Amino acid sequence: MAKRLADAADPHTRARLPERESLIRMIKDWEAGRHQPKDPYRLLYCRVFGMEEAELFADDAEATVRDNARFEGEIEALELARRIVASDVGNETLDRLESAVDDLAMAYQRTPPAELLKRARQHLSYVSHLINAKKTIIEQRRLLTTGGWLSLLASTCYIDLREFDIAATWLQTSAQLAKHAECPEIAAWCLETEAWQAITTGDYRRALTLTQGAQVIAPRGSSAYIQATAQEGRVWARLGSGPETRDALNRVARLVSPLSMPEHPEHHYRYDPSKSDAYVATTLSWLGDPAAEPYARQVLARMESDADGPFRPRRAASARLDLALALLAADQPDEAGRLTLMTMTSGVLVPSSFWRAHEVISAIETLRMPEAAELREAYRELSGRADGRPSE
Repeated sequence: MAKRLADAADPHTRARLPERESLIRMIKDWEAGRHQPKDPYRLLYCRVFGMEEAELFADDAEATVRDNARFEGEIEALELARRIVASDVGNETLDRLESAVDDLAMAYQRTPPAELLKRARQHLSYVSHLINAKKTIIEQRRLLTTGGWLSLLASTCYIDLREFDIAATWLQTSAQLAKHAECPEIAAWCLETEAWQAITTGDYRRALTLTQGAQVIAPRGSSAYIQATAQEGRVWARLGSGPETRDALNRVARLVSPLSMPEHPEHHYRYDPSKSDAYVATTLSWLGDPAAEPYARQVLARMESDADGPFRPRRAASARLDLALALLAADQPDEAGRLTLMTMTSGVLVPSSFWRAHEVISAIETLRMPEAAELREAYRELSGRADGRPSE
């Protein structure tokens, strides 16, 4: 193979290579990632570059698959947004689509984001297909609203997977659909979702602006309004602002106090009292408040006993990390390490929350605890499973 490559580049031998053009096309296809060479050419390529086969080919192939999926998803979002501005959909079809939105939102807590994203995009494809179908004004608004919720859920899944660029595309599409459907609650959820992404990347000032903006446009007392207020409290906690944090917690408490437990508390876009308790535990642990430990223990115990409705594994994983962080502040690093290891090996923690485990691990490493090495190795394995490579 090396000789053929050299011959192709040698002007004195080009004329003696009738297969030169096809060889060059084949090499270009390999190097562009459109195809991969088969034996024996894979081995020969490795010899030429002095690299292992897995190192030379596997990463590029995986990156190509990821890039193609990202591109396809973005095109879907843009195509849906393009067709919105143009206008036989019946009530039964719309009822089923709206029911599907609720089913997906209720599945969020127990379904891996990549799997849920696939289902959401299938429904979005159908919504896109119906955009230009003949329908009444009311049917059009219902369809746009459905598309807005599905786009929002798709964006949330992409954030969970830390695919931030395409998440932003779907979030913009959701906001555009909300505008055309005249649905301020979806618009507010878009800002709150963007705020959560900003928190995961440490951009707390931007997150604060977004949460406050969401409260301005959300219907007062709606789930979006309460969620944005609770998220504001968490941001203030990250900024170390105690009085502002407690003010936000008090506002949430007043909003939640008249609420009863909904029929489906696992619904991602419906606020419920147990979610409020979970957010208080997170906020207090982030603030370093001494009350965080007993509060987080209580929240976790209720979740694990199913006292607040169906078990929500993802929320329980967050509660364990809340307690772990609170235990560090209470000088109990051993239990904090055990809880963090349990969370990382549960198969439930999504990439957008890895940083929370990393925060606990870094603190335990600073304390030079003997279990730090095991935690760091578990974190490397967790990160590697998520993106195909170790992450520090």
